[in-house]
Amino acid sequence: MPAFNVNAARAQRLEALGLTWDFEVDGETFSLPTEIPRRSAHALAELKDNDLDGLLALLMGEESYQRLCQYEVSVQDIAAILEAYGQDTGLGVGEG
Repeated sequence: MPAFNVNAARAQRLEALGLTWDFEVDGETFSLPTEIPRRSAHALAELKDNDLDGLLALLMGEESYQRLCQYEVSVQDIAAILEAYGQDTGLGVGEG
């Protein structure tokens, strides 16, 4: 049986999903990564379940997160973004 080729599997996922998952707020586009590096996953695990700001800052990067903060987004908006992100990428972030 041949060895599982991680690079080939990753390339296939990225081909199907792209490098980023994009969402729009008031005409401006923001991106979240479709793959989360292990280092980021460890940092995500350290966040409290209800730390939406920390979660978004970590996933988006500080500069993009600060741009998002200029808009009036509600907790429900963020929940909807994270739900759609999880459905589209298979990543269950923001789950308690």
